[in-house]
Amino acid sequence: MQSRYIERFAQAILTIFLVASLAFGMIRLLPGGPMDYLKAQLIQQQGSNVDMVRINRMVSTYTNVNPKEPVLDQYISYMTSLAQGDLGQSIWFNKPVSEILIHALPWTLFIMSVSIILSFAIGITLGALMAYGEGSRLDYVGSVISIFLNSVPYYVLALVLVYFLGYQFHWLPTGGRMANGTNAGLNWPFIAGVFSHATLPIMSLVITGFGGWALNMRGNSIQELGADYLRVARLRGLSSRSIALEYVGRNAILPMYTGLLINIGFLFGGSVILEQIFKYPGVGYYLFKSISSRDYPLMMGAFLVITIAVVIGVYIADLTYGLIDPRVGGGDSETY
Repeated sequence: MQSRYIERFAQAILTIFLVASLAFGMIRLLPGGPMDYLKAQLIQQQGSNVDMVRINRMVSTYTNVNPKEPVLDQYISYMTSLAQGDLGQSIWFNKPVSEILIHALPWTLFIMSVSIILSFAIGITLGALMAYGEGSRLDYVGSVISIFLNSVPYYVLALVLVYFLGYQFHWLPTGGRMANGTNAGLNWPFIAGVFSHATLPIMSLVITGFGGWALNMRGNSIQELGADYLRVARLRGLSSRSIALEYVGRNAILPMYTGLLINIGFLFGGSVILEQIFKYPGVGYYLFKSISSRDYPLMMGAFLVITIAVVIGVYIADLTYGLIDPRVGGGDSETY
């Protein structure tokens, strides 16, 4: 059991290491890549007074890579800087990349975690009700609504919500993370502003996301309801509530658990468009800005953060899956 956790941890570290190495390759080795473009930008800014020593020093500062060093030394310096939390200097914002992402990450985690929890809770509740009322009007209407909403891209709904609830009715703010003039802290104006600014992004993800969970939960629950062990449970005199929660609900959720944590990575990637629509300065917002402005250090830093979020999500799924499914606790990887 313990060796499985250590093995998974080593795999997670190896994945992050490989992604960081890939980022280095994209910065340094690709022909006509980011370093050449960055050097050309700096030379253009210098005009006729081009000082290549200074240009190379600035490139080294921005990317953590000294173009005059051998490739192996560049790689070691780059990985050492990453291990120390130094992701380079943003060209566009003229700030350390780590400082920008540290301030942006909590806001992205906030809207993504609330969206995942709400969409999952609504989805499994609706799916369980549909399964227990299979063939009823609730099942029919719930299935139609779930299929329709699940087929709508979140960014399309986001634009619709911004237009109607933001610009037409002025019920909710259309951009930013908090109300102007409020101070961050445990005070009501700040907290109310944070939730009101996050409402539209969260609504976009929850409304278009719970349908998929509901359909999965409905299918899994119907499969469990036809299992033989439930007849044995009823013959033993167990209450309907115990059967629904401890047998049907638990076994129906198990196949969805890993997908839930992997979905964290998907939502981090989706935050690029969502945060741009709502002008919400999170990791996705800065990643979009870095791509449009060719701010490669910031782009690579945001890319690394999103990758690490995916790896951590999968690793947590590995660690906790055995706690809710005893078959995995015995070390039988095939059941996982």
